[in-house]
Amino acid sequence: MEKITVLGSTGSIGRSTLDVIRRNRDRFNVFALGACRNAERMLADVMEFGPEFAVLADEDAAGRLAQRLEAEGSATRVLAGSDGLCRIASSPECDSVMAAIVGAAGLVPALAAVKAGKKLYLANKESLVMTGHLFVQALAESGAAILPVDSEHNAIFQSLPETEQRRLCFCSMQEAGVDKILLTGSGGPFRTTDLRDLASVTPEQAVAHPTWNMGSKISVDSSTMMNKGFEFIEAKWLFNLKNDDIKVVIHPQSVIHSMVQYRDGSVLAQLGNPDMRTPIARVMSYPERIESGVGHLDFFSLKELTFFEPDYRRYPCLKLAVDACWSGQAATTALNAANEVAVAAFLDRRIAYPDICRICSQTVEKHCGDAIVDVDSVLELDRRARQTASALF
Repeated sequence: MEKITVLGSTGSIGRSTLDVIRRNRDRFNVFALGACRNAERMLADVMEFGPEFAVLADEDAAGRLAQRLEAEGSATRVLAGSDGLCRIASSPECDSVMAAIVGAAGLVPALAAVKAGKKLYLANKESLVMTGHLFVQALAESGAAILPVDSEHNAIFQSLPETEQRRLCFCSMQEAGVDKILLTGSGGPFRTTDLRDLASVTPEQAVAHPTWNMGSKISVDSSTMMNKGFEFIEAKWLFNLKNDDIKVVIHPQSVIHSMVQYRDGSVLAQLGNPDMRTPIARVMSYPERIESGVGHLDFFSLKELTFFEPDYRRYPCLKLAVDACWSGQAATTALNAANEVAVAAFLDRRIAYPDICRICSQTVEKHCGDAIVDVDSVLELDRRARQTASALF
């Protein structure tokens, strides 16, 4: 039985992870659950899975959870704060960690799991966007294993030779005969919207993703394709890519989740219905395959598969992220911080849709030369970049 800690258990990836565990109880035992503040959802999950620990980053929410669990007679221990999340991610009793806390909040516990030598199922792309080489260095020092959960990176993973699958972050595209990584994206809800109408986009329109069911922040990132830009940065680190090794392809149907183009002219792709339980089940059972609850792709119902080059006039955030990827760690760290601030402001109707890119661009320009030497300096840069972004609206 694999003892697993699920960070971000109340979010969309966490819910899907628990469903995969529910279908494979003979393989997995939930050691701990961690989330930000959803005490009601956490209570239900604790009662179902009976973990040893439950952690909420919000201390007030953790207090309410502890009272409810005591009333229910539960033996689950409740912890609070980032220290609590790090404790369950690095516990000697834990075998693996699903890192699915969204945003910068998920960085420190994910890194704690790596430093403790855990098997890490990485769904928190900010870990590599913000720390990059520091994260890879920690992997090398601890011997931890990392497996990608994002559907696109998981598709690339599945399309690579086994030799490269087993040395993520230290891959050699040259030795594997890979010519190009093709990172696909749906193009979001505004793929055909008149460019002049983007200035009046509302939060409701931005979160209405045409294919995937995700949280509001990630849905906005998908509409601007900043999410794809972060995936571009994450792919650089996961697969040890050079500048010419990767490009983005718009694929509206989201059936092909990404592709690997080989030197001999072959292209290998991973296809499937757009359901995160597929990549989750793949990493949790690797190298075997288990039941995920996802139906098979019906090829006879597919009308067409189409592909386009991204238009940077429509997706300036994607261009900003790609440029930041090759500009250095400070640029990507500042970009992530600014984007979190700007998207939150947009969802609160404090800024217009185009302001997201403006705020991110100006913040990156100010902080791209900042020095990063360790995780503390990353967190300090994240703090300063958030202040800069907040002052721009």
